[in-house]
This record gives sequence, C-alpha cells and structure tokens, in this order.
Amino acid sequence: MDISILTAIQNIITNPIDRLGEFYVARNRINNMGGALEEYVKDIFASTIGEMDSHERIKQFDKVFSYMGNQNNPPDLIIRGGDAVEVKKIESIGADLALNSSYPKAKLFSNSPMITRACRTCEDWNEKDILYVVGVVNKSVLKKLYMIFGIDYAANADVYERIKNRLSKGINLIPDIEFTETKELGRVNRADPLGITYLRIRGMWGIENPAKVFSYIHQINRNKSFELMAIINLDKYMSFSEKQRILFEKSANEILGFSIKDVLIKTPDNPANAKKAKLITYIR
Repeated sequence: MDISILTAIQNIITNPIDRLGEFYVARNRINNMGGALEEYVKDIFASTIGEMDSHERIKQFDKVFSYMGNQNNPPDLIIRGGDAVEVKKIESIGADLALNSSYPKAKLFSNSPMITRACRTCEDWNEKDILYVVGVVNKSVLKKLYMIFGIDYAANADVYERIKNRLSKGINLIPDIEFTETKELGRVNRADPLGITYLRIRGMWGIENPAKVFSYIHQINRNKSFELMAIINLDKYMSFSEKQRILFEKSANEILGFSIKDVLIKTPDNPANAKKAKLITYIR
C-alpha cells in the first residue's frame, strides 16, 4: 500500500472535518478532544473519514497500520512498512508541546526503552521516520494542523541523552540520600524515618510547536478558519513514489488554497547548515 503523509494531506483537503467534537464525540467513538484528534489522524491516513461502518473502518485500519499505541508510550501509530506517527493536541496557536518523560525524537528505533514490546514486534524493523502531527483544537474545533518529521524538528538522541545522563549522575552524587537504580532521573528510597516513603525524580520534556519553530519560512494566518502546514525535507519527499508525487502536485495546481513551495530549513543538529524541503500549506 502506498500510504504516506501525502495520502493524509489529500484526505484533509478533499474531506474537510473541522468540528471534531460533533464528528467523533457525538458518534460515541471517543470522549475527549485529544482522543478525537487521534481518531481523525487515523482516518486521514486510512482514508476512512466517511466510513460510518465501524467494522469496515477497523478492517481498513488493520490493512494500513501495523501498530496503534497507547497514551503512555510513543508512537501513536505505525503505518505498515512506513512511518511512525505521534499525535499531539494543543489548545492555542502559541502553545508548546508537552512531551513529559520522553524527549523529542528525530527517529524511532526498535531498541528504544520507551516503546512497548507490541510496538517493537509489530513488524521486522530497526528504525523508522517519525511524523509529528500537531493539532490546535479550540472548543472542539480543529483550527490548525502542523505536520513535521522528527528528523527536521528534533536533534539527535545523543543531545538529549547527554543532558539526561548528566542530571541523573549529579542527582545520584548527593550525599546522605539513599538512591536506587531507575530509568528515570533518580529515585530516593527511605525518605522518612520509617523508611516507607520514596521520591521519583522525573524529567518533563517540552518543545516549541512547529508554527513557532518554522516561523522563519511561514507565518500562520490567525484569521482563517482552518490552516494546514506540513514540511517535508526533499530526500523524504523524493522517497515517495513518482505516481503519488505527480498526483499530489497536480492537486496543488487545481485546488484553491493548496500550495507547495521549495524552501530551505535549518538542520536541527547544526542550524548553520540548511537543507532543501517542501513547504505544503492549505488554507480555507
């Protein structure tokens, strides 16, 4: 199956649904806006936006996705033979993304301790590109949607691991406190005289949303009812099939508000280096 971010963008444009609350919550598919956004993202990749038969929708999901995850472990989705997808909801254009204990990822690796066994074994894979899909949802209405690959958004894992390891090492050197081994930054045991209280020390990662990060190539229009912004580096874009790219570019020439531009973006590991990319926008 030739399923990619281009598939999702085409479905966003040809099957517009902004009122996530009415479409998903009202149909009892989900009971919160974060969940509604995730269901919407599944539908745009699986081409099931108009599918009202739950059984048929599940059958299509089984064809398209090899993994659908949970809230505690990334990613939210894996496309069979394709990319991983992480969905994030924010409530305003300027809000940052809360990543909690998981730092942002340039790539997803099968040996990562943050993923589940089900994710690790869903396919025969070692690494995957990870696509961040960020929705601005206000009062159950999807106002903006940003789509950006981790390789163009986050630094190499070594950058974050170095900070994490230095903090963890420093915490464990504090004298007169009993620490124990943990995957978190630290854990203090026997914090009270009875020896029954413990303290977990966790990192809480966050990152600026793509609209802020890429404001140097595109300014979000606050006055439009809906806006899509997607950025795809040229190597990734050219990895999609020629047939898919031709149809995608043909749509951009025919649909009002749909645009594809050649741009240069900063490389996360070295902002002095620029790389070629496609800036894809759709405004209505």
